[in-house]
Amino acid sequence: MSTADTDSPSGAADSPEDARTASTARTVTDVFQPRNLLLAGMLATGFAAAGEWTGLLWGLLGALCAGIVPAGYIEWERGRGTWGDRHVVDRTKRAPIFFVILGSIGVGSAVMVLGGAPSGILTAMLGLWAMTVVLLAVNTVWKISVDASVASAVVALLAVVHSPWWLFGYLMTAAVCWSRVALGYHTVGQVTAGTALGAATACAFLFG
Repeated sequence: MSTADTDSPSGAADSPEDARTASTARTVTDVFQPRNLLLAGMLATGFAAAGEWTGLLWGLLGALCAGIVPAGYIEWERGRGTWGDRHVVDRTKRAPIFFVILGSIGVGSAVMVLGGAPSGILTAMLGLWAMTVVLLAVNTVWKISVDASVASAVVALLAVVHSPWWLFGYLMTAAVCWSRVALGYHTVGQVTAGTALGAATACAFLFG
């Protein structure tokens, strides 16, 4: 296994140019982190699903369960010293996060069913739940990129519920993938697999 396949990020930059690249990659990965993308993406999905402002409330619930609660759990564990940062670079320590996500999305989906939420936002939630199951399974043997999966899933879901023009959002997904590789968190194969998995979440609408 090459160095790039390990669970640790690459070392410090060796030149000013490397430092600038690392700084840019860090900015990209922080701005487009899963929590932020899910907040924006689920709000937009909820609005499209309902066709009116009430959908924003369902979207906010979706964002809370899929992105904000898991992010809060990560920060809580960081405060306890369990992990060094939100990236949780050690693959073997990621399972608890996935279980929190599955539980949170499951609860949110149940609330949506009981509350009569629009089918579109519920379908998106179920797609994200299924994606998390696959991420959990793959992560037991290989460090697939969660950031790439979420970035891809948000674009794919928006393309389905809004307009195919949203597929241009894959430029953002590509930027996220580049940043993860540039920072040494993932290999090209890991971000590519994550992107493919995220795109597959849109298949949930075939059965929704």
